[in-house]
Amino acid sequence: MSGSAIWLLMIVIMILSYVIQYMLQRRFDKYEEVPVGMTGAEVASRMLAAHGIRDVNIVSIPGKLTDHYDPTTRTVNLSEKVYYGRSVAAAAVAAHECGHVVQHATGYAFLKMRSALVPVVSFSSNIVSWVLLAGVLLINVMPSLLWIGIALFALTTLFSFITLPVEINASSRAVSWLEGAGIVNYETKPMAVDALRWAAYTYVIAALGSLATLLYYIAIGTGNRRN
Repeated sequence: MSGSAIWLLMIVIMILSYVIQYMLQRRFDKYEEVPVGMTGAEVASRMLAAHGIRDVNIVSIPGKLTDHYDPTTRTVNLSEKVYYGRSVAAAAVAAHECGHVVQHATGYAFLKMRSALVPVVSFSSNIVSWVLLAGVLLINVMPSLLWIGIALFALTTLFSFITLPVEINASSRAVSWLEGAGIVNYETKPMAVDALRWAAYTYVIAALGSLATLLYYIAIGTGNRRN
């Protein structure tokens, strides 16, 4: 792929990223107005209990769309609107994060792969930008440095793509359980699916953005070899 084509791809991905973020916000604002009978915290507690998981705490954290499951502390961290909210959006997000807990408890393969990469990616992310910058500046003196940076960045890209099935599977588990538990019905289930689908799109666009950046640096490296 030529350098100009990669730049065009990166611009398209950047525009799509803004569109997806906008649509995600709109969807969550819309579905926060649709009530269900339980708070997000109650949904999370009930879903964990239904799967026999009783050693995970559910806590409220500040921010919006900051919800996540932390396997190191065994906590489901829900933003205040999700933790206290009684909406389709809150229920969907809470169940999604609990979907990660269930993945952890059942040894879901892609989650295990992602967890194994976390320390490596955490280390590489701290130095990769500097290695790539030095590699580009010193490409005629030390071309191998750029390829070291590319290898480190490739780990980040791999991590992004492994994250996709993890997130999609957690959403699938969430919707299936919400429907089976009677928390969503034929009217509200499509709303939960829609909200989680747009959240998943953010991971898709992040993975594509990472891939485009990786291709850009590979193009620099291969271009220098030809010269």
